[in-house]
Amino acid sequence: MKLLHTADWHIGRTLNGYSLLDEQEAAFKQILTIALAEKVDGIVIAGDIYDRAVPSTDAVTSLDHMLQAINIEHHLPIYAIAGNHDGAKRLNYGREWLAYNNFHINTLLAEAFTPIETPTAQIFMLPFFDPIDARVYYQQQGLPEKQVKAIHTIHDAMQRVVSDLVTTFDPEKRHLLITHFTVTPKANDDLELTSETTSKVGGLATLTTDLFADFDYVMLGHIHTRLASPDKDRIRYAGSPVKFNVKEANPKFHGKGVEIVTITPTAITHEFKPIQPQTDLVTLRAPWETLLDPNFYQQQPLKQAWFAITVQEFDRSKHLNVRAQLEQIYGTIVELDYESNHQATAISGPKNMNELSPDAIVGQFFHAITGNQLSTTQQQLVDQIFVNLRKED
Repeated sequence: MKLLHTADWHIGRTLNGYSLLDEQEAAFKQILTIALAEKVDGIVIAGDIYDRAVPSTDAVTSLDHMLQAINIEHHLPIYAIAGNHDGAKRLNYGREWLAYNNFHINTLLAEAFTPIETPTAQIFMLPFFDPIDARVYYQQQGLPEKQVKAIHTIHDAMQRVVSDLVTTFDPEKRHLLITHFTVTPKANDDLELTSETTSKVGGLATLTTDLFADFDYVMLGHIHTRLASPDKDRIRYAGSPVKFNVKEANPKFHGKGVEIVTITPTAITHEFKPIQPQTDLVTLRAPWETLLDPNFYQQQPLKQAWFAITVQEFDRSKHLNVRAQLEQIYGTIVELDYESNHQATAISGPKNMNELSPDAIVGQFFHAITGNQLSTTQQQLVDQIFVNLRKED
């Protein structure tokens, strides 16, 4: 059995006001080409299919064409789950009849306990959920109230959920899991830098690999680089197919792509397949004089890529129409910063709010107004408010 593992499409996302739909559609065409060339038995989309709970009309139309191409035109099964960006109930529409065409989508916790059965494997599809979802589910299942109330963190919830999934294992088959969380081998601050969100609402950063020890292979979504995979052989991120922010343009990400997962009775292997950006995102950091030097800028993909430029040692009082001068040379500039006395300050207006979690925005606003940080109690209240708001989506 061979599966293409992808995740975090975030259809409908923008980059500092610039639509990424064309980039996402170009990346999708490459994904489909890879799937057909590799003759895969299905495509896994491990969450964050859309960028927001209520996607735009253009985003819905674009994704509809993509899924039709996979499932209707080329008859490839789809195994998809909801991520933390998706509106779980909206994405659930038509789930039962889609399954008749081998389009399997799980968006609610209750759906995760029935695996997809293939001749050689059981595919468990566990969408993003929070502790409240788990408490509600287990209360409905008649779990004693004391045990329900004992589910405080996502670690508590995942421990119980996984133990229930394991009870349905067929010992004659491989056991695959698709899910959407931050998973680390241990506490690791570096992983947070590569995540698509810094939010810890619902305990996103608390899961560790030992929770998934019973599975033969785990296909993850949520972090946008495969290099964050907590187990290089068995528990892996595919990463996102498109660069969504300047951080992801960092060369350390080593490009975007998908993974081909091959399952045999004796082994499970993975192979990375790169995706080439239609319009690349290039970061430059140099003094003003260097940026205007033909010997420097002629080495760049002028007017073929998007640029995020930081001007070093810059005195704005001496220069006018900074953006206009740079755009005349480089083309589209999606972010423009300057550094003075080693302090970086944005001159391109507000940052892309998609890069901040809701609780981080509240914390910044509170600090700007009061000069103080949120207390632990206040932070817990903010976290709970956003958890409740997601419940209403």
